[in-house]
Amino acid sequence: MNIALIFLLTILPHLAFAGARVTLSLFALKLGATPFTVGMIISLISLVPMVYSARWGRRIDRAGVYKPMLLSAALILGALLLAYALPRIETLFAVSVLAGSGFMLYHICVNQAAALVGRPEDRTRNFSVLALAFSTSGFVGPMMAGFAIDSIGHRNTFLLCAFFAAAALALIRHRKGALYRLHRPAAHESAPRRSRDLLRIPALLRVFVVSGLMSMCWDLYSFVMPIHGSSIGLSASTIGLILGSFGAATFLFRLILPWVVHHFDERTFLIAAMVLTGLMLALIPLVHSVPWLMAVSFALGIGLGGVQPMIMTMLYEKAPPGRGGEAVGMRTQLLNITQAVIPLIFGALGAALGMTPVFFAMAAAVLWGAWYAKGGDGSKP
Repeated sequence: MNIALIFLLTILPHLAFAGARVTLSLFALKLGATPFTVGMIISLISLVPMVYSARWGRRIDRAGVYKPMLLSAALILGALLLAYALPRIETLFAVSVLAGSGFMLYHICVNQAAALVGRPEDRTRNFSVLALAFSTSGFVGPMMAGFAIDSIGHRNTFLLCAFFAAAALALIRHRKGALYRLHRPAAHESAPRRSRDLLRIPALLRVFVVSGLMSMCWDLYSFVMPIHGSSIGLSASTIGLILGSFGAATFLFRLILPWVVHHFDERTFLIAAMVLTGLMLALIPLVHSVPWLMAVSFALGIGLGGVQPMIMTMLYEKAPPGRGGEAVGMRTQLLNITQAVIPLIFGALGAALGMTPVFFAMAAAVLWGAWYAKGGDGSKP
């Protein structure tokens, strides 16, 4: 078992999911759904994971990754075939729940697999490769879906996405033995496991807080940058270029991240990335020049794009033995909550106060997070 297989096992289902997510929105609009209905459909992606992710992670710790991975790929495949077979708005609600639940379960599985491949000191490299896989499929999937919708229609695009889910399912079955071996259960514990106990471990809580803050920054940028660009009179294509500079920085930096962590202390880099992120967020509402906005977005992409592999490495280092999957599930659960709530909060604040205070508030929060990650609260880092 090697990280190249994990890379392939990550790209295939994420291509299916990323493409399907775009197709869900556009197909719902074509069927006459209102923007509010489309928002409800997309929000259902996070509904079940918001409640069950920690339990799924605990189950993966105990049972290994093979069966949950097989189930999650089957859920994604089934959801896409359902959308193809019954092209109705009512169906899309069920498709969103099934595909979202399947992918979030799969996400926990591949992170667990990446953590268990090789030696503990290989984890940052493994998570860098995993993040690169997500970046690749996250870029290709929506673009593939857009071109497919224009050429073969929405229903057939769901079928195209289903092909990648089916390929993932076949590959999982083919490498059953290797995936079964990726299981290192902890010693038997008589006391029941409770996910909230993980929040009582100071070092692990620190990782959760940092992870949540950086995820909120990513959501803020994705949600608010188009609004800011429109407010200063930029065209859609120009806003796309600015967003593209962020994506390019994320992708490129993840390519060189293994070299970076080999030469620099991981925790020091994490804190530096948070400081960079905070400063760039504070600059965005003050900059109106397109070249400077692209430069700031590029720098922000470096800060946000480089931290996820390190956060995942720290998550497994700080989690109790045999509870790494549960810790990933808890992180996924917390992130799904923020993804459901934060856009509503950002939108309300922006409507009431304008976008500049929103950027400043988030910048202050992430700079506080850098201080907290360094141990500024007086507890042991």
